[in-house]
Amino acid sequence: MAFRQALQLAACGLAGGSAAVFFSAVAVGKPRAGGDAELRVVEPPAWAGAARPGPGVWDSNWDRREPPSLVNLRKRNLEPGEEELASRLDHYKAKATRHIFLIRHSQYHVDASLEKDRTLTPLGREQAELTGLRLASLGLKFNKIVHSSMTRAIETTDIISKHLPGVCKVSTDLLREGAPIEPDPPVSHWKPEAVQYYEDGARIEAAFRNYIHRADAKQQEDSYEIFICHANVIRYIVCRALQFPPEGWLRLSLNNGSITHLVVRPDGRVALRTLGDTGFMPPDKISRS
Repeated sequence: MAFRQALQLAACGLAGGSAAVFFSAVAVGKPRAGGDAELRVVEPPAWAGAARPGPGVWDSNWDRREPPSLVNLRKRNLEPGEEELASRLDHYKAKATRHIFLIRHSQYHVDASLEKDRTLTPLGREQAELTGLRLASLGLKFNKIVHSSMTRAIETTDIISKHLPGVCKVSTDLLREGAPIEPDPPVSHWKPEAVQYYEDGARIEAAFRNYIHRADAKQQEDSYEIFICHANVIRYIVCRALQFPPEGWLRLSLNNGSITHLVVRPDGRVALRTLGDTGFMPPDKISRS
């Protein structure tokens, strides 16, 4: 009986869109001497936190930019009528689409002991040229290039930007490489210290919140923005933007100089147009170091 009740509770939790309820409600029976089963609660996985929706449920306010979230609640409660409230909500509604191009840096000298010496290899410089040519061939009016402050990202940006004259460049520490979150399943060849997840994870999550969101309500035209950074950062951002379990970021693989294209629509819907595209490179120019 207790097991049936647990399953019923789990079903109610799923209907309400809460993965946390489902995983905490399902019980495993352990026979006891009296014949009844002793219930053992199964802990929810890390990604099924209470703040996240359950499987199949899209959080439309994932970037906290839904108009009701932007209206001052105190003033909203004082509104005299629905018509004026609707007008104020419309004022905060996004009207443009953001096209976000996430570029992984080109191949670099991985064996250098100092970060400043991890410069691009000759192949890496060729890759950056090819990526710049590919971006220029799209015929888009790019608004800006935001890049990591690490040497390999700076050099990749300098080469790509030659093919996009007039596009402003902005450097940021938020997009530096790091360990965003402990991967699941774990891997044996890459095990950073726990403190690295703690420090890097907060910064990379801050990069996601700062750069990945729907357009500002004041933006009238669609925008095309380039972010040149690192594989771990891009993979984590893709998982977060699509509301996939972020612990799965290491299951994605990105070539050097690859192009990942995210689209964020005015209603907050997110689409992945391309992931790690290097189809514009000859096979002998492709690498993943």
